[in-house]
Amino acid sequence: MNSAPGLSLGFVSAILPECSLEEVLQFAKAERFRCVEAMCWPVGKAERRFAGVTHVDVSDLTPTRADDILGLCAVHGVDLSALGYYPNPLDPDPAVSGVAVKHLRRVIAAAPKLGLNTVNTFIGRDWTRSVDANWPRFLKTWRPLVAFAEDQGVRIGIETCPMLFTGDEWPGGKNLATSPAIWRRMYADIPSPSFGLNFDPSHFALQFMDPVSALHEFRDRLFHVHAKDVKIDRARLNEVGAFAEPLKWHRPRIPGYGEIDWARFMAAIMEIGYRGPVCIEVEDDTFGKSLEGRKSALKVAGNVLRPYFE
Repeated sequence: MNSAPGLSLGFVSAILPECSLEEVLQFAKAERFRCVEAMCWPVGKAERRFAGVTHVDVSDLTPTRADDILGLCAVHGVDLSALGYYPNPLDPDPAVSGVAVKHLRRVIAAAPKLGLNTVNTFIGRDWTRSVDANWPRFLKTWRPLVAFAEDQGVRIGIETCPMLFTGDEWPGGKNLATSPAIWRRMYADIPSPSFGLNFDPSHFALQFMDPVSALHEFRDRLFHVHAKDVKIDRARLNEVGAFAEPLKWHRPRIPGYGEIDWARFMAAIMEIGYRGPVCIEVEDDTFGKSLEGRKSALKVAGNVLRPYFE
């Protein structure tokens, strides 16, 4: 199969926190990945699993350091698909949300220095309040962030994850941008062409929604794609019900090992004209929690998806 023009298979660097950026790129090259979404958390302790990973430190990204990073990419023949930082900019604690917004602006400002035009993140949410109750703060926080991104020539890709898995995220989850109905409202109130989506089909599958149902309507907002799967434990769901915390009745899987029809999904994004990165996320503990287990998961997931790219 010939390579689809512009489609690029990669992975999210958060799964390799023990590795330096150069080691991440070396692994990507060895496994025939074309791109990596580089995590840009502030250096320090992670606030949750898969967070706190820093493969590009944007706090002091000098032109020399940016050139060094681009040089590493060139040596290994692997591109950066985007910069990623996924905090909660609408956290009810002003100290937490303030740090998130301030650092997100740094990430946005860093992207053009690396020749990038995409930054991926979350909208955030006060999980104890309704969507309507969150909305005024969403607008107050995000209108200036989007305007800043426009000034930098950067697009913001909002990941569609509900961030609702365990009791500490209950009942509303920590990310507003979970459904087409909410996206329409977001883009009506902030209609900037720099404000779009980092779409992950597993988040629709988790919510019992069709992963391709919204792609045509939001084709112009599709800036980046994550590839992750999900397995619904139907027996457990029958015990606890869908209103229980989702980790009680589902588990994340790598592509090909869950509910999603990847041939159908890949056909759909091709049909709408998407020609960008598709980056694998690994949150699948069935391969083990060791570095080697996570690398193995990336290799297997790459082999599942690669026929759609070659």
